[in-house]
Amino acid sequence: MVTVLDFRSLSAGLAWFAALLAPATESPRPSCALAPVGAQDEFASALAKEGIVLHREAGVLSIPVAVQVKSELLEYLVVGPNGAAHESLFLTPVRPSILNTALLLLGVEPGRNAHFEERPGADELGRPNKQIYPPAGDGFYLYVAWRERAEVYFFRLEDLLRNLESGRSLARHRFVYLGSRFAALKKDAPETFVADVEGNLINLAYFFQSNTLLTAVPEECYAQTIWAANEWLLPAQGEGVRLYFARRPLAQLEPAWLAELPVAGAGSTPTDPAPKDDASKDAK
Repeated sequence: MVTVLDFRSLSAGLAWFAALLAPATESPRPSCALAPVGAQDEFASALAKEGIVLHREAGVLSIPVAVQVKSELLEYLVVGPNGAAHESLFLTPVRPSILNTALLLLGVEPGRNAHFEERPGADELGRPNKQIYPPAGDGFYLYVAWRERAEVYFFRLEDLLRNLESGRSLARHRFVYLGSRFAALKKDAPETFVADVEGNLINLAYFFQSNTLLTAVPEECYAQTIWAANEWLLPAQGEGVRLYFARRPLAQLEPAWLAELPVAGAGSTPTDPAPKDDASKDAK
């Protein structure tokens, strides 16, 4: 089933692809139908120029990210340069709408974001009582990989995070695909793809607006002030790594994919250098 959001997101991405391939004298004409396999291969090549590598048959794609925040609290896992970089584990130069198009090509269906219902009374802290429902639905398993010298480092993304209350890493799970949304952010303004405007791609803590592409699921993610990086597992701040989106769990990377991996310590960063952690003290 193709939803209105799927249709609009995919059309926007195909329009971008058409603009890449069309002669300068032609106006790009987006197609609503998926292109033949040959055209899809050209699309994969165009995505690769953006840093996205699509392994369509395996149901996997990867993007470049750089280690961003290692020693402050986290609310996001991946953001762009215009996003909440002071509270995100990774930073990426990839435009959210283009990544969203690639995710849709892997056949994902939008899930349901976290939501709540007001209940009578108050909780133990005197706040309005709410019943919280975690995100649910289709999505992706997320992995992070890079090379150091002769070693390949390959982690579930959850293993790179720690809950400061429980002392455990984030529970392993499938991240739910939301696909962001189109909205007019100012009066009389045209609708825009919100993730492009806000620059936030994947959230760790729950946000109820559904503006990101993916969201973490476990109920512990309702708390916004308990998450930090397992920093001793990560390369230095600013180092480039690859983030993998997989439709099924991966035991390891395919040998042919290893050439995609950046080498930590070699100065291979996919975006502008990250600011120092201690320069961002406004994390919640």
